[in-house]
Amino acid sequence: MAYFPMFVALQGRRILVVGGGKIAAEKLEKLVDFTKEITVISKEISEETHRLIQEYCLTHYQRPYQEGDIDGFDIVIVATDTVDLHKAIYEESRSRRILVNSVDNTDYCDFIFPSYIKRDDLTIAFSTGGASPAFAKAIRRYFEALIPDSVGDFLKQMKSLRTTLPKGKARMAHFEKLVEEYFQKHFKS
Repeated sequence: MAYFPMFVALQGRRILVVGGGKIAAEKLEKLVDFTKEITVISKEISEETHRLIQEYCLTHYQRPYQEGDIDGFDIVIVATDTVDLHKAIYEESRSRRILVNSVDNTDYCDFIFPSYIKRDDLTIAFSTGGASPAFAKAIRRYFEALIPDSVGDFLKQMKSLRTTLPKGKARMAHFEKLVEEYFQKHFKS
């Protein structure tokens, strides 16, 4: 299955993570880059998951998942080893129009997590459609090494200019020139 690449604003969206192990911690590490409106339901949690819950003041219910726990959430990530639970939560979500990511089980996924680079306002995502997360990570690392540390400052300058220069062809040409100069200075051909 092919997944549509889409960037979504998570502010104001409620996210539920079911599970508290290593994989749940990996998903939380990605999510907290974009929102803190996250609830975790898990009977047991790893040290890393506990640290993330504490550090980012996330809500945690230390108990097993119960039918109906997804009510009121916009997105659910199921990060457990129990395939039956993945299936049950996915089926429960169908009538509620809740998006579900079922870790390592694309049969019960509405979306997948890409491997990504985030440097201030720059976010670049890599996905193999679930075929090889290891490949997505490797290609992310390759491109991550190419991106200069100054990209965040450059994008802040561009954002500021967008608010001061009037829209039109002249502004577009000016931005294209600035970007071209930045690339010539910071990227090797």
